Amino acid sequence: MAGEPVIRRATPDDAGLVARLATRTFTETFGHLYPDEDLQAFLAASYAVERQRIILSHPDYAVWLLEHDGEAIGHAAAGPCGLPHAEVAPDDGELKRLYVLKEWQNGGHGGRLFAAALDWLLRDGPRALWIGVWSQNPGAQRFYARHGFVHVGDYEFPVGRVRDHEFILRREAW
Repeated sequence: MAGEPVIRRATPDDAGLVARLATRTFTETFGHLYPDEDLQAFLAASYAVERQRIILSHPDYAVWLLEHDGEAIGHAAAGPCGLPHAEVAPDDGELKRLYVLKEWQNGGHGGRLFAAALDWLLRDGPRALWIGVWSQNPGAQRFYARHGFVHVGDYEFPVGRVRDHEFILRREAW
């Protein structure tokens, strides 16, 4: 693994790459939790190339790619908060995805992607930030807690017929 992975902002031309990487990282992380039919339907709907192109073309959203020797090994996505919580305000931001391939985890790369997303989310000044995280992922919960996020609610995240218990985390504007 020669050389440090680099982070770059994805463009609409990266839609196919983002779709493939999002599919791979979600499946690698959570695929074992779902019946194949439900997983495949979720992936097809959530990570379709055209959907990624729309997101990458929208000025209110951003995606970063972590690349090593030209291969995408992680990504983060951010935009307006869409979590189902009564206290979400129109100007609040959300970290929507943060994934690094398993073989690249625990090297600080997720933290670098997280920092890039937060810098972008806070580019116009302080605002409340939100994250949805699986209730059975204590490692992610500890990571976000170290960055000032606290558990403020719960919701169900649908993957086909399966409903995951998710925590809603918020960090006040600072």
